Amino acid sequence: MSCIVLGITGSVAAYKAAGVASRLVKLGHEVHCVCTPAALHFVTPLTLMTLSRNRVISSFEDETQSWVPVHIDLAQKADVLAIVPATANTIACMAHGMAPNALTSLYLANRAPVLIFPAMNSMMWEHPATQENVRTLAARGHRIIGPEESGTLACGAEGKGRLVSEDAIVNAVVETLMHR
Repeated sequence: MSCIVLGITGSVAAYKAAGVASRLVKLGHEVHCVCTPAALHFVTPLTLMTLSRNRVISSFEDETQSWVPVHIDLAQKADVLAIVPATANTIACMAHGMAPNALTSLYLANRAPVLIFPAMNSMMWEHPATQENVRTLAARGHRIIGPEESGTLACGAEGKGRLVSEDAIVNAVVETLMHR
């Protein structure tokens, strides 16, 4: 059984992470959800905990049950870190080594393969700063999967920016684990 850390950020697409967590658990993997505070506006810890069968980490206050900080412990256990969905803000924090929350702190301590599944408005995705941040992360060896080339976005606009399908996410995680 592999240990998958599922990083969930503050995008309307965060609800899809619940389905991803459920499917990975059904495949026999240990799944730990680490949410940014903004992610909790879109999906609840109870949902994620029930589907992943593990408590959800969303702040440093969640780390008081052990002398080893949970973000460090999970970073050491992880066989893969998948950010589903990845917002422009989290991508920027990761690219620049900023750690304002438990997820980005875990990212800095992580040595497992990193899969990043962007989801955002097409104007945000196409912005030169976001594209530079994505290139920086790709140069570190991280896989960037998506966003979808076109579709209706949460804001009603049409364009690139939608999170790839749950199938694509699960397949990428499983493929990464097979080649580890």
